[in-house]
Amino acid sequence: MSFTPVPLTLQPFAVLLLGLVLAPRLAAATLTTYLLEGATGLPVFAPSNIALTGLAHLFGPTGGYLLAYPFAVYAIASLWRSRKRTMGMALISAAVGNLIILGVGAIWLSILAHESFNTVLSQAVLPFLPGDALKVAAAAALGFGWSSLRPRAIEVSFSPERIFCTP
Repeated sequence: MSFTPVPLTLQPFAVLLLGLVLAPRLAAATLTTYLLEGATGLPVFAPSNIALTGLAHLFGPTGGYLLAYPFAVYAIASLWRSRKRTMGMALISAAVGNLIILGVGAIWLSILAHESFNTVLSQAVLPFLPGDALKVAAAAALGFGWSSLRPRAIEVSFSPERIFCTP
């Protein structure tokens, strides 16, 4: 979108989905590693209107969104695992994570660009809400489906005579 320095990507969708399928610490470590890869110059970040690479990309207009990823994914995974895993809880967990990403990204952009709240809201939040609603719904459906299809943990007991499993 030409009116905003924030590109339209599927990165937030990946963050939401990872939060629903990974444990909190693993999810946060995964996204932190992703940021470190991008900071070293690997081409993992979405191209922006400004030719920034590596660490400079993290301090550019989209840096707030990117830096929010580990916190958002940790919040999603923690919330998702703290309650009964229903489709509604998957939607709430993903929505909370998405709000963290949008909120931190908008605050970052506001500070960096010295723009008013209304300007940042109209450029960096509102245009993305319809697509983000779809990302939240899709990630929640996939995450809920994954947790429903995943086999339950199996307790393995060892005894001198035999090894047996109990569901």
